[in-house]
Parts: sequence; structure tokens; C-alpha cells
Amino acid sequence: MKSCAQCKQQNQEDAKFCYQCGNTLAVEPEAPPAAPVIHTDENLWRQFIGPHADRYLKHFKKFGLGEESKFALTWNWPSFLFISFVWFLYRKMYVYALVYALGPMISTYLTGDLTVGLVWSIMAGATANYVYYWHCREHIGKIKKGSWTDPVKQDEALKEAGGVQPYVIWVGIAFYVLFIMTMIKMLQDGPQDGERSPEKPAKPTAASTV
Repeated sequence: MKSCAQCKQQNQEDAKFCYQCGNTLAVEPEAPPAAPVIHTDENLWRQFIGPHADRYLKHFKKFGLGEESKFALTWNWPSFLFISFVWFLYRKMYVYALVYALGPMISTYLTGDLTVGLVWSIMAGATANYVYYWHCREHIGKIKKGSWTDPVKQDEALKEAGGVQPYVIWVGIAFYVLFIMTMIKMLQDGPQDGERSPEKPAKPTAASTV
């Protein structure tokens, strides 16, 4: 109901004049239509990255976010301190996850040195941000090329292609424990019999003179 400011008579909502005194009733202005949500490039990156977007965007701006890309030395602590291939898998970079899963294993087997894994961890820590930057850039570029009429569907595409996979952490930890146990057993057993180098024959002792 709409109240008259002069005689306080209650009138219908669509009434323009008071039924009792004829006073002109105030017309409430219609609410302006909601402005459509405009996704800037930075918002698209935030949607794609998901957790800790601010931290990664800080690094990505050094590489030329939305501009011509350039390499800059940064450091990624999660990929260094934790299992490197699990971090890549957590961020849905499956090819790099495979490389960092097999690389340390093969290197350790060939060299027989467990510290080789540390070298791979350092490589991951120094390059992970840049690799992730290119991963985001390529996928966001593909999504931007699509003709999206519904922003909600675009957000869903960004979250599906990007974001994280929390469940893989437990799978990765179990896999890495198995890897460590396998490497320790290999080092304890040593090379196979066929791979051992032949021993040199002992030099004959000189005959003692009488």
C-alpha cells in the first residue's frame, strides 16, 4: 500500500492520486538494471589460479602479465619443500608432473645417489612459477577466444581448467613413500650379477730365490 503524505490515506501501489484528498502520490523511481559483470584480464587470472592467486599474480607481473612475456628469476617454496611432482599435479600440470615423477627416480637409479633428488627440487623451485605462468596464459587465452554469452559458464570453464586438486596430495605422498622404499631397496641390493664389472686377475707372486 502507498500512504498519502497529506491525509495519510492508504492507497493502492499503482495509484497516482490519493483516493481521499486527490493529492498527487510520489512515484518511486525504478531501480536501474544491474550492470553486467565485466571480467578484466586480472580477474580471469584470479579465477583460473584459485587459491593463493595474489601470491602468484605478484610473480606473474614480473613475467609480463598480459604483455610480452619475459623470464625473471623467482622462487616457489611449495614445489621445493614438498614433493615437486605432487605440486605440479596439484596445479593440473600433468606433463610436468610426469617429468618430475620419473626424472628423480631414473636419475637416482642411474647414479646410485639419493641426493640427486635435491637437484630436481632446486630446479622445480627456481622454474615452477614461470612454468605455471605459461600454463595459465595458454589456457586463459583459449578460454578468452570462446564466445561466452553467459559469464557464469565462463567462470565454470576457468575453474574446471584451472584451480587445484587437493585430493592428489595424499596420492602423491603414498606414491613418494613407495618410491623411497624402492630406491633404498635397489641401493641395498646393488647392481645385478650380469652388470658387475669383471674382477681383474691377481698378479702372480714372484718366485722366491734360494
